[in-house]
Amino acid sequence: MDYIIKNIQIVDKRKTLKGDLWIKDGIIKKISNNIDSQDKKNIDGRGLTIMPSFIDLHVHLRDPGYLYKEDIITGQQAAIRGGFTHICSMANTNPVCDNKEVMEYILNKHRDNNNCDLIQISALTKGLEGKELVDLENMIEYTHLFSDDGINIDDKELFKEGLKASKEMDFTILTHCEPEADIIKRDLELLEEIGGNLHICHISLKESLEIIKKYKDNGSGFTCEVTPHHLFHWDDEYKVNPPFTRKEDVESMIDGIRKGYIDIIATDHAPHSEEDKLKGAPGISGIEVAFPIVYTVFKNNNISVNKLSEIMSYRPSQILGLEERLIEEGKRADLVLVNLNKSCFIDSQNFSSKGKNTPFNGKRVYGKVMMTIRNGEVVYEV
Repeated sequence: MDYIIKNIQIVDKRKTLKGDLWIKDGIIKKISNNIDSQDKKNIDGRGLTIMPSFIDLHVHLRDPGYLYKEDIITGQQAAIRGGFTHICSMANTNPVCDNKEVMEYILNKHRDNNNCDLIQISALTKGLEGKELVDLENMIEYTHLFSDDGINIDDKELFKEGLKASKEMDFTILTHCEPEADIIKRDLELLEEIGGNLHICHISLKESLEIIKKYKDNGSGFTCEVTPHHLFHWDDEYKVNPPFTRKEDVESMIDGIRKGYIDIIATDHAPHSEEDKLKGAPGISGIEVAFPIVYTVFKNNNISVNKLSEIMSYRPSQILGLEERLIEEGKRADLVLVNLNKSCFIDSQNFSSKGKNTPFNGKRVYGKVMMTIRNGEVVYEV
């Protein structure tokens, strides 16, 4: 496909400029003013902003086993509607993704319905039971991300074994920490002792961030994430894991982003049926509204769109070892067009996801995804 997006504001981690963007054969061919548009399709970008598309390190696609909540097809549709073209799916499926048969089922189904790049995360322990590591040599052929997701590995010696393997085999452990601050402290102590590759999921507490600051300031190498909903909302009994916190915790998370201690935003997209939610299942269906929620928070706190691009696109691409998400000539055209001036009210009944579970219905947010481009092809358009 050969086309030009005209008169567009171009934003990534490093720059903000106005001009035309020429996309040809899946790559960004040229960035300039007044590119010759003869014999090319033209898209009018006036009043819109183009950014690198988003990457999500933490989603739940519920496939196999829980297809009434979500599946690979609807999860990908939800992702591209939210401006994401690369997602990482957790292993808490049924059966658990802890062996090559389940992994191949997921990857084959993804290839058959491929409109979003997918990294399938493997469980770190068999059956998510925290007793024995999976066959790492077997699973490393498919993925470089391992996590028991919402379950701590309480056995310190087993977790040390996992950290040692992550260093030797060059994979990353995504760790869930509960009670949050205590387990973060434990995991970072073990990381200093053993070494390895560690990513801390969905922090939410001021106390947690203070621990993270200490270790990062001392040069400890790890990354961490916060969810959109833990930046946007507080003092609510709506069930999420970790729970909604206090306003001072939210303010601490925002400060942690501003000062660079929090590396990325990840949605923890967790779709549920209405029945399961009524029974107390924790989580929010959030990938479709992640961008407007984050942009609203950033707008209200005078944080730049460049910073948003850094933590939703650039840093995730670095962590995953992908081509850096920047808008530069020669790079793959994975892009999202957004209207920063558009405001709307969240309505989960319009979600592509099967999961309509959110406490944010009726909340006003700013910023709307107008188009998602993956590898030069338009995969979603309003």
